[in-house]
Amino acid sequence: MISKTQIPEDKVIVARDLTKKFGNFTAVDHLSFEVGKGEIFGFLGANGAGKTTAMRMLCGLSKQTSGEAWVAGYDIARETEKIKRCIGYMSQKFALYEDLKVWENIRLYAGIYGVPEKDIAGRTDDLLKRLGFEAEKQALVKSLPLGWKQKLAFSVAIFHEPKIVFLDEPTGGVDPAVRRQFWELIYQAADRGITVFVTTHYMDEAEYCNRVSIMVDGHIEALDTPNNLKQQLEAKNMDDVFHQLARKAKRTEQ
Repeated sequence: MISKTQIPEDKVIVARDLTKKFGNFTAVDHLSFEVGKGEIFGFLGANGAGKTTAMRMLCGLSKQTSGEAWVAGYDIARETEKIKRCIGYMSQKFALYEDLKVWENIRLYAGIYGVPEKDIAGRTDDLLKRLGFEAEKQALVKSLPLGWKQKLAFSVAIFHEPKIVFLDEPTGGVDPAVRRQFWELIYQAADRGITVFVTTHYMDEAEYCNRVSIMVDGHIEALDTPNNLKQQLEAKNMDDVFHQLARKAKRTEQ
């Protein structure tokens, strides 16, 4: 059993034997890992590996069957509401409201994340300027190009400067040039001390992470820096690493 005083100050996620079962099926099987402050942590695995189930537990959206984990200093079993206030989240679907204007989306999520009312207007203008979106402030989100929506969704997810942001397949369906621009925003967030926990199917993006874990059939098969993983498996790139490990999978559904 981990006590709060045992969690290192530089760790924003600490998981020990984290397990989730659905009946006789073990979706997540004794995960143990740590993620540091400001780290870009890639959480990879084929469909059915268990990564989405694990992420839901870490976000306080699903209760574990056994094991424990602390996120941003809070216990995922007993302090889920506190966790939700200090994390951000973005999925492939972006979670923006298409029929609201750009500034209305920002203001909405600022309120949801508890940004003080007096700070919202100024911080909204700063964000629009940083993104180069001043001219789109009054535009409906549905009128924006996909890449712009993606940048806005990520910026909204970290508008409250959370300790950690969870990105679940955030770059699906966009071209490589836009994906590179998106990763520039990720690096900027990490430079400000925000930890980035990201799942992706694009193995070139795995190269951008500080460390990468690869799940196979509910457990972590490998966890290290991209360079170390390539050396250990004598692989040319992360795509080769992933396929070598993913071949061990025996199941196809979570």
